[in-house]
Amino acid sequence: MSALLSDRFVILLLVLVRMSALFVVTPVFGRREMPSYLKIGFAFFCSMIIVPLLGDVKLEYQHVYEFAVIVAREFLVGIILGFVSFLVFSALYVAGQIIDIQIGFGMVNVLDPTMNTQVPLMGNFIYILTTLFFLMMNGHHVLLAALFKSYSILPLNSFVMSEQLVKNMSTIFVEVFVIGFKISIPVLAAALLTEVALGILSRTVPQMNVFVVGIPLKIGIGLLTLYLMFPVFFRIMAATFDKMYIYIDVIIKSML
Repeated sequence: MSALLSDRFVILLLVLVRMSALFVVTPVFGRREMPSYLKIGFAFFCSMIIVPLLGDVKLEYQHVYEFAVIVAREFLVGIILGFVSFLVFSALYVAGQIIDIQIGFGMVNVLDPTMNTQVPLMGNFIYILTTLFFLMMNGHHVLLAALFKSYSILPLNSFVMSEQLVKNMSTIFVEVFVIGFKISIPVLAAALLTEVALGILSRTVPQMNVFVVGIPLKIGIGLLTLYLMFPVFFRIMAATFDKMYIYIDVIIKSML
């Protein structure tokens, strides 16, 4: 009986390690605004739910060093899954940086307490808005469900750092920049048309100070374009979230 309880405790510990590692970097649960004790408690609560669903799990290790390797593997699984979801959300910062440069906010950055770094103004706004949308459509539930599903595809102590995993991570990293560029295309187009209009205006009315008129005009056009693209933006983000779930599934399968 004591051996059975000991085995269950070891399994619970390993599940807690994978769950806690996910909460370290995942966009919603990993924010510094969420208290640490709440993250730990929620991770422990989810681990208590997962352990009975795993059935009989046999782990073979001879000494503490082998067990430390198993713990490190589970930690890497959680970190990689959380990092994939974080990469998708990072596309918003890429889009925000492009938008800020085009509409004149390139020199205006705000401090993000989550990463202790400066982030673009519009990128931070879009990130917060997308996070609220992510919670409204129960994306965090799907994220947790993907973690639960990972145990059926990737059991305990089965993580392998394969070449396919590195290749898939590189592909996702590249696609993040593509997603960010696609999100910023409407503002880029509006800014380009504004530049063309200002160029024509400077030729037509040479007495007008285009530099003074152009800065507020570009800001106004950019903000108006963002406002008009919001209905389409939420559809784009819903499709992006679907891609994120596909990425997570691909990464889980490539860790075998």
